[in-house]
Amino acid sequence: MRSYTLTAPAKINLYLEIIGDRPDGYHELVMILQSIDLADTIEVQAGNTGAIRLCCTHPQVPLDKSNIGYRAAELMAAKFPAAYDNYGGVDITIHKRIPVAAGLAGGSTNAAAVLVGMNLLWNLGLTRSELEELGALLGSDVPFCIGGGTAIATGRGEQLSPLPGLDNMYIVLAKHRSLEVSTPWAYKTYRAAYGETYLKDTESLTARATAVHSGPMVQAIVHKNAREIGQKLHNDLEQVVLPEYPQVLRLREVFANAGVLGTMMSGSGPSVFGLCEYEEIAKQVQVRVIEAMANEDLELFVTRTISHGIQIGSSV
Repeated sequence: MRSYTLTAPAKINLYLEIIGDRPDGYHELVMILQSIDLADTIEVQAGNTGAIRLCCTHPQVPLDKSNIGYRAAELMAAKFPAAYDNYGGVDITIHKRIPVAAGLAGGSTNAAAVLVGMNLLWNLGLTRSELEELGALLGSDVPFCIGGGTAIATGRGEQLSPLPGLDNMYIVLAKHRSLEVSTPWAYKTYRAAYGETYLKDTESLTARATAVHSGPMVQAIVHKNAREIGQKLHNDLEQVVLPEYPQVLRLREVFANAGVLGTMMSGSGPSVFGLCEYEEIAKQVQVRVIEAMANEDLELFVTRTISHGIQIGSSV
């Protein structure tokens, strides 16, 4: 049976600004997203039962329709019924390395890999932009995860403008295994606290999104100035998550004192990362954080920025 093995990288937010409400109930956002080398491996194989089957040994990963990777396969079957009838079902195996419920788009990147893998498996010939359009039907982060790299994301996060890639800046990433932060809760709480500051008209929203394109963070990325990037990290959701979750706040404080160029919570958390210019410094920071926290519930990774999203590892 034909199969493909794909690498599905995680992402972090270098910048997250909430600028308004949308008619669809989501928030209008301006974000800068960055792929990192921490990745899951996804195997997509032609099935012989006509069914969609998903397998993962991680205890926190659901294996039914609540899994966005499963829904990605369902979407492909619904959009391309002739291919589904011709090729049959699909077996999906997720080898999990990205922490679950961490603000790192672990589920979204798995879904992106399923879309890419099934496009290949079924010989659909879909372009990257066509895959991104399908991904937007599943979740806001899925389109970015397909191509990855470095990008400005606007709208609810699905409208992408690529930026020059950031290769080999090092990231120390930490998350408490037992801690989860609800993304809907974080955005709802932010709206309740700061909704009166939202921009209301389309012209103002467009102007603010445009301003970020030429803003200081983008300029730092264009010039690959790691120190400036570290200083310009920004995440509006920290304003509601850090007061509510002291473990995340403490982790951020430890990073700030560990010799990083900058530190921030990624997405809605609870992952926190520190930005470093060199790998040896990142490894030193990792040791300092472990010593300062002395917490067996804490998992840490040293990884790096990369300029790609889903990659095909092998095919059979």
